[in-house]
Amino acid sequence: MISVEIKPFLLNKKHVFRIAGGARINTPVLLVKLTYNNFEGYGEASMPPLYGETIETAQIFIKTFDFSKFSSPLEINALLKSLDKHSPGNTAVKAAVDIALHDLLGKMANMPLYKYFNLPKKELKTSKTIGIDSAEIIEKRVEEAADFHYLKIKLGGNNDTEIINAVRNVSKKPLFIDANQGWTNKEEALEKIAWLKEIGAVFIEQPMPKKAFSDMEWLVTRSTLPLIGDEGIQRLSDVKTASNFYHGINIKLMKSTGLKEAFEMANLAKSMNLKIMLGCMSETSCAIGAASHLGAMADWVDLDGNLGVTNDPYQGHKVINGCIHLNDNNGIGLINPDWNKIETYV
Repeated sequence: MISVEIKPFLLNKKHVFRIAGGARINTPVLLVKLTYNNFEGYGEASMPPLYGETIETAQIFIKTFDFSKFSSPLEINALLKSLDKHSPGNTAVKAAVDIALHDLLGKMANMPLYKYFNLPKKELKTSKTIGIDSAEIIEKRVEEAADFHYLKIKLGGNNDTEIINAVRNVSKKPLFIDANQGWTNKEEALEKIAWLKEIGAVFIEQPMPKKAFSDMEWLVTRSTLPLIGDEGIQRLSDVKTASNFYHGINIKLMKSTGLKEAFEMANLAKSMNLKIMLGCMSETSCAIGAASHLGAMADWVDLDGNLGVTNDPYQGHKVINGCIHLNDNNGIGLINPDWNKIETYV
Protein backbone atom coordinates (compact mmCIF):
# COMPACT_ATOMS: atom_id res chain seq x y z
CA MET A 1 0.00 0.00 0.00
CA ILE A 2 1.17 3.52 -0.81
CA SER A 3 0.99 6.10 1.99
CA VAL A 4 1.23 9.85 1.45
CA GLU A 5 2.47 12.80 3.50
CA ILE A 6 2.44 16.46 2.51
CA LYS A 7 4.08 19.65 3.77
CA PRO A 8 3.18 23.20 2.72
CA PHE A 9 6.34 25.19 2.04
CA LEU A 10 7.23 28.73 0.98
CA LEU A 11 10.28 28.87 -1.28
CA ASN A 12 12.02 32.21 -0.84
CA LYS A 13 13.93 33.88 -3.68
CA LYS A 14 17.30 35.56 -3.30
CA HIS A 15 16.10 38.55 -5.32
CA VAL A 16 12.79 40.08 -6.36
CA PHE A 17 11.76 38.22 -9.51
CA ARG A 18 10.10 40.37 -12.18
CA ILE A 19 8.59 39.31 -15.49
CA ALA A 20 6.21 41.07 -17.88
CA GLY A 21 3.25 39.85 -15.79
CA GLY A 22 4.37 40.96 -12.33
CA ALA A 23 6.87 40.47 -9.50
CA ARG A 24 7.26 38.18 -6.48
CA ILE A 25 9.74 37.26 -3.74
CA ASN A 26 8.61 33.70 -3.02
CA THR A 27 6.72 30.74 -4.46
CA PRO A 28 4.17 28.54 -2.64
CA VAL A 29 5.13 24.87 -2.81
CA LEU A 30 3.55 21.63 -1.63
CA LEU A 31 6.11 18.96 -0.80
CA VAL A 32 4.97 15.35 -1.14
CA LYS A 33 6.39 12.10 0.23
CA LEU A 34 5.08 8.71 -0.85
CA THR A 35 6.08 5.62 1.11
CA TYR A 36 5.88 2.04 -0.14
CA ASN A 37 7.38 -0.74 1.97
CA ASN A 38 10.85 0.60 2.88
CA PHE A 39 11.07 3.00 -0.06
CA GLU A 40 10.39 6.75 0.07
CA GLY A 41 9.64 8.87 -2.98
CA TYR A 42 9.74 12.66 -3.02
CA GLY A 43 7.88 15.13 -5.21
CA GLU A 44 6.76 18.74 -5.21
CA ALA A 45 4.20 21.11 -6.61
CA SER A 46 5.58 24.58 -7.34
CA MET A 47 2.71 27.01 -7.82
CA PRO A 48 3.46 30.52 -9.10
CA PRO A 49 0.26 32.62 -8.97
CA LEU A 50 0.11 32.82 -12.79
CA TYR A 51 -1.19 29.25 -13.03
CA GLY A 52 -3.93 29.49 -10.41
CA GLU A 53 -2.93 26.72 -7.99
CA THR A 54 -2.40 27.36 -4.29
CA ILE A 55 -1.22 25.44 -1.27
CA GLU A 56 -4.87 25.14 -0.24
CA THR A 57 -6.08 23.71 -3.57
CA ALA A 58 -3.11 21.33 -3.71
CA GLN A 59 -3.78 20.02 -0.21
CA ILE A 60 -7.46 19.48 -0.98
CA PHE A 61 -6.55 17.61 -4.15
CA ILE A 62 -4.19 15.24 -2.34
CA LYS A 63 -6.48 14.68 0.63
CA THR A 64 -9.46 13.80 -1.56
CA PHE A 65 -7.62 11.33 -3.81
CA ASP A 66 -7.87 7.68 -2.79
CA PHE A 67 -4.40 6.15 -2.98
CA SER A 68 -5.68 2.95 -1.36
CA LYS A 69 -7.11 1.82 -4.72
CA PHE A 70 -3.55 1.09 -5.86
CA SER A 71 -1.43 -1.57 -4.24
CA SER A 72 1.97 -0.58 -5.65
CA PRO A 73 3.88 2.16 -7.49
CA LEU A 74 4.19 -0.38 -10.31
CA GLU A 75 0.60 0.59 -11.16
CA ILE A 76 1.89 4.04 -12.09
CA ASN A 77 0.05 4.30 -15.42
CA ALA A 78 -3.34 3.47 -13.91
CA LEU A 79 -2.67 5.65 -10.88
CA LEU A 80 -1.67 8.70 -12.94
CA LYS A 81 -4.65 8.23 -15.25
CA SER A 82 -6.96 8.16 -12.23
CA LEU A 83 -5.15 11.14 -10.73
CA ASP A 84 -5.63 13.19 -13.89
CA LYS A 85 -9.37 12.46 -13.88
CA HIS A 86 -9.70 13.31 -10.18
CA SER A 87 -10.09 17.02 -10.90
CA PRO A 88 -9.38 19.18 -13.97
CA GLY A 89 -6.31 21.39 -13.96
CA ASN A 90 -4.19 21.08 -10.82
CA THR A 91 -1.20 20.19 -13.01
CA ALA A 92 1.46 21.08 -10.42
CA VAL A 93 0.10 18.87 -7.66
CA LYS A 94 -0.38 16.07 -10.18
CA ALA A 95 3.28 16.56 -11.07
CA ALA A 96 4.22 16.25 -7.40
CA VAL A 97 2.66 12.79 -7.21
CA ASP A 98 4.15 11.77 -10.57
CA ILE A 99 7.67 12.81 -9.48
CA ALA A 100 7.34 10.97 -6.16
CA LEU A 101 6.11 7.82 -7.94
CA HIS A 102 9.02 7.90 -10.36
CA ASP A 103 11.40 8.41 -7.45
CA LEU A 104 9.94 5.28 -5.86
CA LEU A 105 10.20 3.29 -9.09
CA GLY A 106 13.82 4.28 -9.60
CA LYS A 107 14.68 3.25 -6.07
CA MET A 108 12.78 -0.03 -6.39
CA ALA A 109 14.60 -0.78 -9.66
CA ASN A 110 17.95 0.31 -8.17
CA MET A 111 18.62 2.87 -10.91
CA PRO A 112 18.64 6.63 -11.56
CA LEU A 113 15.72 7.87 -13.60
CA TYR A 114 17.66 8.61 -16.78
CA LYS A 115 18.27 4.86 -17.00
CA TYR A 116 14.61 4.19 -16.22
CA PHE A 117 13.70 6.31 -19.26
CA ASN A 118 16.46 4.61 -21.30
CA LEU A 119 18.26 7.91 -21.85
CA PRO A 120 21.99 8.65 -21.83
CA LYS A 121 23.66 10.52 -19.01
CA LYS A 122 24.48 13.97 -20.29
CA GLU A 123 26.15 17.05 -18.87
CA LEU A 124 23.53 19.79 -19.08
CA LYS A 125 24.47 23.40 -19.77
CA THR A 126 21.65 25.27 -18.08
CA SER A 127 20.93 28.93 -18.63
CA LYS A 128 20.78 31.40 -15.74
CA THR A 129 17.65 33.55 -15.60
CA ILE A 130 17.84 37.34 -15.26
CA GLY A 131 14.51 38.99 -14.39
CA ILE A 132 13.27 42.41 -15.44
CA ASP A 133 14.96 45.15 -13.42
CA SER A 134 16.93 48.37 -13.61
CA ALA A 135 20.05 48.46 -15.77
CA GLU A 136 22.31 48.67 -12.70
CA ILE A 137 20.82 45.59 -11.05
CA ILE A 138 20.75 43.62 -14.30
CA GLU A 139 24.45 44.26 -14.84
CA LYS A 140 25.11 42.98 -11.31
CA ARG A 141 22.98 39.84 -11.87
CA VAL A 142 24.72 39.11 -15.16
CA GLU A 143 28.14 39.42 -13.52
CA GLU A 144 26.99 37.03 -10.79
CA ALA A 145 26.11 34.51 -13.54
CA ALA A 146 29.62 34.53 -14.99
CA ASP A 147 29.95 30.72 -14.71
CA PHE A 148 26.97 30.02 -16.95
CA HIS A 149 27.19 29.39 -20.69
CA TYR A 150 23.80 30.96 -21.48
CA LEU A 151 21.78 33.80 -19.99
CA LYS A 152 17.99 33.76 -20.05
CA ILE A 153 16.78 37.34 -20.28
CA LYS A 154 13.24 38.35 -19.38
CA LEU A 155 11.75 40.99 -21.68
CA GLY A 156 8.22 42.09 -22.53
CA GLY A 157 8.04 45.21 -20.36
CA ASN A 158 8.61 48.79 -21.42
CA ASN A 159 12.41 48.75 -21.14
CA ASP A 160 13.56 45.93 -23.42
CA THR A 161 16.30 48.02 -25.05
CA GLU A 162 17.62 49.20 -21.70
CA ILE A 163 17.77 45.60 -20.43
CA ILE A 164 19.62 44.25 -23.46
CA ASN A 165 22.07 47.16 -23.45
CA ALA A 166 22.77 46.50 -19.76
CA VAL A 167 23.40 42.82 -20.45
CA ARG A 168 25.72 43.57 -23.34
CA ASN A 169 27.65 46.11 -21.25
CA VAL A 170 29.00 43.23 -19.16
CA SER A 171 28.58 40.03 -21.20
CA LYS A 172 28.73 38.72 -24.75
CA LYS A 173 27.23 35.32 -23.92
CA PRO A 174 24.42 33.87 -26.05
CA LEU A 175 20.95 34.80 -24.82
CA PHE A 176 17.70 32.92 -24.38
CA ILE A 177 14.99 35.61 -24.68
CA ASP A 178 11.67 35.21 -22.84
CA ALA A 179 9.02 37.84 -23.58
CA ASN A 180 6.43 36.13 -21.33
CA GLN A 181 3.58 37.12 -23.72
CA GLY A 182 4.61 40.76 -23.35
CA TRP A 183 4.75 41.76 -27.03
CA THR A 184 1.32 42.55 -28.44
CA ASN A 185 2.08 43.94 -31.92
CA LYS A 186 3.30 41.36 -34.44
CA GLU A 187 5.17 43.84 -36.65
CA GLU A 188 7.00 45.30 -33.65
CA ALA A 189 7.72 41.77 -32.42
CA LEU A 190 9.27 40.89 -35.78
CA GLU A 191 11.49 43.99 -35.65
CA LYS A 192 12.63 43.12 -32.13
CA ILE A 193 13.43 39.57 -33.17
CA ALA A 194 15.65 40.81 -36.02
CA TRP A 195 17.44 43.14 -33.62
CA LEU A 196 17.87 40.43 -30.99
CA LYS A 197 19.33 38.03 -33.53
CA GLU A 198 22.00 40.60 -34.36
CA ILE A 199 23.06 40.90 -30.72
CA GLY A 200 23.34 37.15 -30.09
CA ALA A 201 19.92 35.78 -29.13
CA VAL A 202 19.42 32.04 -29.62
CA PHE A 203 15.60 31.90 -29.59
CA ILE A 204 12.52 33.81 -28.46
CA GLU A 205 10.23 32.24 -25.88
CA GLN A 206 6.51 33.08 -25.95
CA PRO A 207 6.80 36.42 -27.77
CA MET A 208 3.06 37.13 -27.89
CA PRO A 209 -0.05 36.27 -25.83
CA LYS A 210 -0.81 32.56 -25.90
CA LYS A 211 -4.24 33.11 -27.48
CA ALA A 212 -2.98 35.45 -30.22
CA PHE A 213 -3.20 32.56 -32.66
CA SER A 214 -3.43 34.48 -35.93
CA ASP A 215 -0.58 36.80 -34.92
CA MET A 216 1.63 33.84 -33.98
CA GLU A 217 0.81 32.08 -37.26
CA TRP A 218 1.96 35.23 -39.06
CA LEU A 219 5.08 35.62 -36.92
CA VAL A 220 6.27 32.00 -37.01
CA THR A 221 6.64 32.06 -40.81
CA ARG A 222 8.68 35.29 -40.75
CA SER A 223 10.82 35.09 -37.62
CA THR A 224 14.59 34.86 -38.14
CA LEU A 225 14.93 33.13 -34.75
CA PRO A 226 13.18 30.01 -33.41
CA LEU A 227 9.99 30.78 -31.49
CA ILE A 228 9.37 28.59 -28.43
CA GLY A 229 5.93 28.08 -26.89
CA ASP A 230 5.73 28.23 -23.10
CA GLU A 231 2.42 29.56 -21.78
CA GLY A 232 0.93 28.47 -25.10
CA ILE A 233 2.10 24.87 -24.63
CA GLN A 234 0.88 23.19 -21.47
CA ARG A 235 0.23 19.51 -22.08
CA LEU A 236 0.53 16.71 -24.65
CA SER A 237 -2.58 17.78 -26.58
CA ASP A 238 -1.05 21.22 -27.18
CA VAL A 239 1.99 19.73 -28.91
CA LYS A 240 -0.17 18.35 -31.72
CA THR A 241 -0.84 21.85 -33.11
CA ALA A 242 2.32 23.54 -31.83
CA SER A 243 3.98 23.77 -35.25
CA ASN A 244 1.24 26.16 -36.39
CA PHE A 245 2.54 28.77 -33.96
CA TYR A 246 6.05 27.81 -32.81
CA HIS A 247 9.30 26.19 -33.88
CA GLY A 248 9.68 24.48 -30.52
CA ILE A 249 8.14 23.90 -27.10
CA ASN A 250 9.14 24.54 -23.50
CA ILE A 251 8.34 21.48 -21.39
CA LYS A 252 7.91 22.06 -17.66
CA LEU A 253 6.94 19.35 -15.22
CA MET A 254 4.58 21.69 -13.38
CA LYS A 255 2.60 22.21 -16.60
CA SER A 256 2.79 18.68 -18.00
CA THR A 257 1.62 16.90 -14.79
CA GLY A 258 5.06 15.38 -14.36
CA LEU A 259 7.71 13.18 -15.91
CA LYS A 260 5.48 10.68 -17.69
CA GLU A 261 3.69 13.24 -19.84
CA ALA A 262 6.81 15.37 -20.24
CA PHE A 263 8.56 12.33 -21.73
CA GLU A 264 5.61 11.77 -24.08
CA MET A 265 5.60 15.45 -25.09
CA ALA A 266 9.30 15.33 -25.91
CA ASN A 267 8.91 12.21 -28.02
CA LEU A 268 5.99 13.71 -29.93
CA ALA A 269 7.86 16.98 -30.45
CA LYS A 270 10.86 15.10 -31.85
CA SER A 271 8.62 13.24 -34.29
CA MET A 272 7.31 16.60 -35.50
CA ASN A 273 10.81 18.15 -35.81
CA LEU A 274 10.03 20.66 -33.09
CA LYS A 275 12.85 21.97 -30.92
CA ILE A 276 12.70 21.06 -27.23
CA MET A 277 13.44 23.36 -24.32
CA LEU A 278 13.36 21.91 -20.81
CA GLY A 279 12.25 24.56 -18.33
CA CYS A 280 11.10 25.07 -14.78
CA MET A 281 9.43 27.31 -12.23
CA SER A 282 11.06 28.40 -8.98
CA GLU A 283 11.55 24.92 -7.56
CA THR A 284 13.55 22.96 -5.03
CA SER A 285 16.28 20.50 -5.98
CA CYS A 286 13.58 17.82 -5.95
CA ALA A 287 11.67 18.89 -9.08
CA ILE A 288 14.78 20.29 -10.77
CA GLY A 289 16.53 16.99 -10.15
CA ALA A 290 13.63 15.07 -11.63
CA ALA A 291 13.48 17.19 -14.78
CA SER A 292 17.25 16.92 -15.27
CA HIS A 293 16.91 13.21 -16.03
CA LEU A 294 15.11 14.14 -19.27
CA GLY A 295 17.88 16.55 -20.23
CA ALA A 296 19.28 14.35 -23.00
CA MET A 297 16.05 14.92 -24.95
CA ALA A 298 16.37 18.71 -24.94
CA ASP A 299 18.00 21.12 -27.36
CA TRP A 300 18.16 23.75 -24.63
CA VAL A 301 18.05 23.47 -20.85
CA ASP A 302 16.75 26.13 -18.44
CA LEU A 303 16.81 24.32 -15.09
CA ASP A 304 18.05 26.94 -12.65
CA GLY A 305 14.91 27.27 -10.50
CA ASN A 306 16.68 25.93 -7.40
CA LEU A 307 19.71 28.19 -7.77
CA GLY A 308 17.95 31.47 -7.04
CA VAL A 309 16.39 30.48 -3.70
CA THR A 310 17.56 30.77 -0.10
CA ASN A 311 15.84 27.83 1.60
CA ASP A 312 16.06 24.78 -0.65
CA PRO A 313 15.17 21.87 1.69
CA TYR A 314 16.95 19.31 -0.50
CA GLN A 315 20.32 18.62 -2.09
CA GLY A 316 20.51 17.05 -5.54
CA HIS A 317 22.64 17.16 -8.66
CA LYS A 318 25.61 19.51 -8.49
CA VAL A 319 25.91 22.55 -10.75
CA ILE A 320 29.53 23.26 -11.68
CA ASN A 321 30.49 26.06 -14.06
CA GLY A 322 26.91 26.35 -15.26
CA CYS A 323 26.54 22.62 -15.95
CA ILE A 324 24.22 20.20 -14.17
CA HIS A 325 26.08 16.98 -13.38
CA LEU A 326 23.65 14.11 -12.87
CA ASN A 327 24.58 11.91 -9.94
CA ASP A 328 23.87 8.19 -9.96
CA ASN A 329 21.70 8.04 -6.86
CA ASN A 330 18.63 5.90 -7.43
CA GLY A 331 15.41 7.70 -8.37
CA ILE A 332 15.53 11.45 -8.92
CA GLY A 333 18.92 11.82 -7.24
CA LEU A 334 18.29 13.55 -3.91
CA ILE A 335 21.16 13.28 -1.43
CA ASN A 336 20.11 12.03 2.02
CA PRO A 337 16.74 13.83 2.21
CA ASP A 338 15.44 14.33 5.75
CA TRP A 339 11.69 14.87 5.67
CA ASN A 340 11.44 15.44 9.41
CA LYS A 341 13.78 18.41 9.36
CA ILE A 342 11.75 20.33 6.78
CA GLU A 343 9.81 23.09 8.48
CA THR A 344 6.16 23.34 7.43
CA TYR A 345 4.92 26.71 6.22
CA VAL A 346 1.72 27.76 7.97
